[in-house]
Amino acid sequence: MAEDHFNIDGLFFSQLQKWELARANYKALQKVNTKDFVFGDFTVRVQFNPGRIISSAAKVDTESIRQRKCFLCPQNLPPVQVGIPFGTQYQILVNPYPIFPRHLTIAAYSHADQLIFNRYGDMLDMAKSLNGYTLFYNGPKCGASAPDHAHFQAGIKGFLPFEREIKNIGKEIIYHTDELILYAIRDYLRNCFLLETENKNEALACFRKLYALLELKDTHNEPMMNILTWYENKKYYSCIFPREKHRPECFFALGDENLLVSPAAVDLAGVFITPLKKDYDRITKKNIVSILNEICISNEKMMAIANSMKII
Repeated sequence: MAEDHFNIDGLFFSQLQKWELARANYKALQKVNTKDFVFGDFTVRVQFNPGRIISSAAKVDTESIRQRKCFLCPQNLPPVQVGIPFGTQYQILVNPYPIFPRHLTIAAYSHADQLIFNRYGDMLDMAKSLNGYTLFYNGPKCGASAPDHAHFQAGIKGFLPFEREIKNIGKEIIYHTDELILYAIRDYLRNCFLLETENKNEALACFRKLYALLELKDTHNEPMMNILTWYENKKYYSCIFPREKHRPECFFALGDENLLVSPAAVDLAGVFITPLKKDYDRITKKNIVSILNEICISNEKMMAIANSMKII
């Protein structure tokens, strides 16, 4: 399925013409403030985006989820919101609270928990079909504002600093087959793994090996992680960011110590979202380092996982 088969541009044109909320938010996105913090070979961009308050501040505890209607279930979508089917299990929707100039949500038709293990192959298929976009997955306790409904998101390629930097970031091969390479990336403020292959089945097998090595915390249904996946030059790429915690301490702090920052895949890919102007104005390079060190796995855990992959 090629991207033009889905007529994404047509979907955007139609939705922005008919849907006032989406039209206003995409128009506002053109005027958002951004600033860059340079860390040697890479950059973290901070975006002041008031429209994302609904996601950044989302209550995702069990009781809050139980009490609200699922906003991704087809029967609960606004009447004006329409999508394009992706296969038989998903539909492609325009995200009305965008970060990207073109921002999609790809939601399952059925109401099922946000879990990646049995859907990673779907993510690879989406990346190949929507090859002008980078796919991303936020785990149920890693930034997903709908942890009760399986979905992915996609942003148009070329927007994330990570997409440019990944070619030059220092990488160590920790696992390989004849058709696949898995790298460890350590010198990026966020410990992560990069998978590269032309073979979908190899990607699935490697992901399952890595998944099995990630820590499963008490009361969680899957290891904490965010994933970016894209397809380029006939190759699948996935970057897996294992997580230590959902939100940093500054999210819950009071007074001047408070920063409403709830990092998900986009933040880990180099675009920090600040929905409040006070936080956009106050956030510093030191804050970014502290937040990433707090929510991402430690060097010690990263090395233990890498060493285990080497001997599989």
